[in-house]
Amino acid sequence: ALAELRLPTPDSPVPTLRMLATMSAGLPNDDPWADRQESLTDDEFDAVLRPGVRFAWVPGTEFEYSNLGYALLGRALQVAGGRRFHDLVDDEIIAPLGLTATSFTADVSALGGVAIGHQRVDDEWAPLPFSGSGAFSPIGGLFSTVADLVTWVQWFVDAHHGDAQRSRRGAPSSPLSTASRREMQQAHRLIPPPPDSGTTRQTATGYGFGLVVEHDAEHGTIVSHSGGYPGFSAHMRWHPASGLGIVALENATYAGVAKPTSEAMRGLLDAVAPTPAWGPWPETLAAQATVTELLSTWDDAAATNVLGDDTVFSDNVGLDEPLVRRRAHIGAAVARAGRLGAIDEARSEGPNDREWRIHGELADLRCELTMNPLEPPQIQTLEVRLDGAAAAATTD
Repeated sequence: ALAELRLPTPDSPVPTLRMLATMSAGLPNDDPWADRQESLTDDEFDAVLRPGVRFAWVPGTEFEYSNLGYALLGRALQVAGGRRFHDLVDDEIIAPLGLTATSFTADVSALGGVAIGHQRVDDEWAPLPFSGSGAFSPIGGLFSTVADLVTWVQWFVDAHHGDAQRSRRGAPSSPLSTASRREMQQAHRLIPPPPDSGTTRQTATGYGFGLVVEHDAEHGTIVSHSGGYPGFSAHMRWHPASGLGIVALENATYAGVAKPTSEAMRGLLDAVAPTPAWGPWPETLAAQATVTELLSTWDDAAATNVLGDDTVFSDNVGLDEPLVRRRAHIGAAVARAGRLGAIDEARSEGPNDREWRIHGELADLRCELTMNPLEPPQIQTLEVRLDGAAAAATTD
C-alpha cells in the first residue's frame, strides 16, 4: 500500500493518484528496468514492492517519468474496479470505442498480421519475443494498428468540439466525458527542457494525464504520446484546434520515431496554418466595428460620446487615461493617417481580444482592443497607433 512506503523526508506527503497520473509522485525514471516487468503476476509485483522503493524527489514537487508509478496506478484502478486491470480496459475503453484491432494479447485481429519487434545486434536485426501481459501492463504493452490509434486520437480531438464530429460520424457513445478528456490534455506538471535541447522554437511543455502537452508559439496546443517497448516504439500527436494528427509505429527498439513524426506535424501545421477552433466573441467583433466606424468618420464630439459610453467602454478606461487626452491622441493619429479605407490583418489570440490594421492615404493605423469579463463584455483596453510608430493612444 502507498501508505506503507518509506517516504524520502518526514514531511513528505503520501503520493496521490493524481501525482502518479501526472508523473510527479517523486519516483525516478525506470524505463529499461520497467520494460521487462510487464508479465509479473500481482503476487510477484507485491514481492518486488515489499522491500520498499527509492524516491528521487519529494512527492508532488518534480516531474519525472515513472513506469512504476503507472503500474501502481493500474493496481489502484484494479482494486477500485473489483476486476483485473486488463478487463477494465477491455470493457470500459477498447470495446466502447470499437477498437477491434487493439488487445493485450498477440492474437489480436489485424489485417496484415502482427509485426515482430527487432533490435540491432552488431550489423543485423534480431527478432525479439513478445512480453506477456501482467501487473505492469498499465505502462503499455497493447497491440494495436494505425487505424485504431487514429480512432483513439480522434476521440481526444472530439473532446474539444463537444463530440459534434463524433456524432456526425455515427461513432459509438464515449466512455469518458468531454470534460474529462479535455482535463487529460491539460498540462498539470511542468516538464523542464533537457539542458542540451538547443531548441530555438518557443514552446512550453507539460504533462497531463498520460499525455505530453506543448504550447507552440505559432500553432498553440499540441498533444502527444510516445511509447517505447523492447522491439517497438510509437508516437502520436495531434493539434486539438484543427483536428490534425499523425500516428506512427515502428518495430525496432529505440528507433526514434518521435523525431520524424514531430517534424512532419510541424511541417503540416506550417503549411496548412489551421484556424483555431474558437472564434472571437460577437461582442469583440461588434467592438471592432464600433471603433473602426469611429476612426473612419472621426469627429471630436462624436468621439467624446463614444469613448464616454459606459455600454461600450468599461469604467477603467477613463481612469487609466483621461478621455480628453485619449481623444486628442487618437484624433492626432487619425489626422496623420489621412482618409481611412480597407481593413486587413485582423486576428485574435483569444475570444476577448482583437487586433487589426486600417489602411490610410498617408499612413496605416494599428488598432488593438480587449474586452472585460463581464456580461455583456465591454472594451477595457484600446490602443490606436500609426503602424510602425510609437503608440498614439494607450491604456492598460
